[in-house]
This record gives sequence, structure tokens and C-alpha cells, in this order.
Amino acid sequence: MSNVLKQQLSLEQVQEHIRYDEAGLVPAIVQDATSKEVLMMAYMNRESLKLSLESGETWFWSRSREELWHKGATSGNTQQITSVHYDCDGDTLLVQVQPKGPACHTGEESCFYREITFPAQKDLKNEATDTGERHRFAVLEELEQVIAEREKDRPEGAYTTYLFDKGVDKILKKVGEEASETIIAAKNKDNAELRLEVSDLIYHLLVLLQERKLPLDDIMAELDRRHERPRRD
Repeated sequence: MSNVLKQQLSLEQVQEHIRYDEAGLVPAIVQDATSKEVLMMAYMNRESLKLSLESGETWFWSRSREELWHKGATSGNTQQITSVHYDCDGDTLLVQVQPKGPACHTGEESCFYREITFPAQKDLKNEATDTGERHRFAVLEELEQVIAEREKDRPEGAYTTYLFDKGVDKILKKVGEEASETIIAAKNKDNAELRLEVSDLIYHLLVLLQERKLPLDDIMAELDRRHERPRRD
């Protein structure tokens, strides 16, 4: 469907293109419009889709409570809708949003924060990284740049904005929490979990470096100096 046709459809006409299941529900995948991270999956019925499109914030249908659910009504973690798409069969929605806080009730940014490992999965540390001219540590420089931009622009709803708004004490607290979780993952000998926790720790350390205005290049230079020091027998 073209963008022009989309603009011409009334709410009632849009509803006709959605294939609800026997219970009158359709799954709605919620995605961060900026980072493209999948945040959550919930269900909508006709009324919650109508409310979502009219209000510009996500509304769902709670199957357990059997009632309409305005995301963030209690926690404040609402989701401002930027676009709504439906798939080729019309039986799944993709809702892109600007989140105003974590999507998950656990406090995680995304509900999909746990990973299933399987035998056919290659161990990333042994997998050859075919990145062309891109240095394997370039992602750290890119992340440092994104964090600096977030500190400057303070986009509403971004987790990095939240950290900078709360200040260095909050950032230090998160560094401590992620360090503890890294230790626990290592003690549990869970490499999949360890990979996730180390990634979280590195991210929060980069936020701390930005808050202190200490460039990542200074850290890399210090590591180079240590590597080049003569070994002591």
C-alpha cells in the first residue's frame, strides 16, 4: 500500500485490513524507532488499536486481566508511536515508538534480554570476523560517539539520556551493578550470560567516561603503554 493510500484510509478502513484471531486479537511487535531494537510483544484488539492511533501512545489488551492496558500509565514508561505497519497477511502489527523508559517490567530496556544458546551456534570469540576494512574495535568508537551525541541532544525517552539526567551517582551505581552481574555470570560459568553482562558493563563504563570527559583514546593509549612496557623477570 502506498503512503498516499495510507493517508486516505479512515480508521474504520484501516481496521478492515487487520486480521484478528478468534479472540479478536492481533500480536503487536513494538520496536524502538531510533535504535530498531525490538522492545516487546503484546496483543491489541480493535479498541486498543483505535486508542493507540487516536492518542499516539500504545494501548494493548491484557489477556490475563481481560482489560485495556495503556502502556506506562502506572510506571510513566509510555511509548510515543511514530509509525504502525502491518505484515503481508495483515495478522501482525509492527509498532515503532519513541520509548519514555524501559519497556520491560523488570527494568530492562527490552523484554527480549535473555538469549537461548544452542549447539549449532558459533562461539563468537572463535568466529572469524569478516568486517572488511572495519576494525573489530570500531564499534567502541561508534558507541562512544553515540553516547556523546545523547549527552548533548538529550533525546526524550532514551536510556542514555536518563543516565545523564540522573548524574554521576546513578551512572556509578549502574557500573557497580553491572560489574557485580558480570562476576556472578563468570562464577556461574555461563558464557552466554557473561557476554551480555560484559557488554552492559562496557556500555556503562563508556557513559561514565563521557560524563567525566575522559576520551576512549586515552584509555587505549594507556593500554598501549602497558603492553609496550618491558616484562619483569
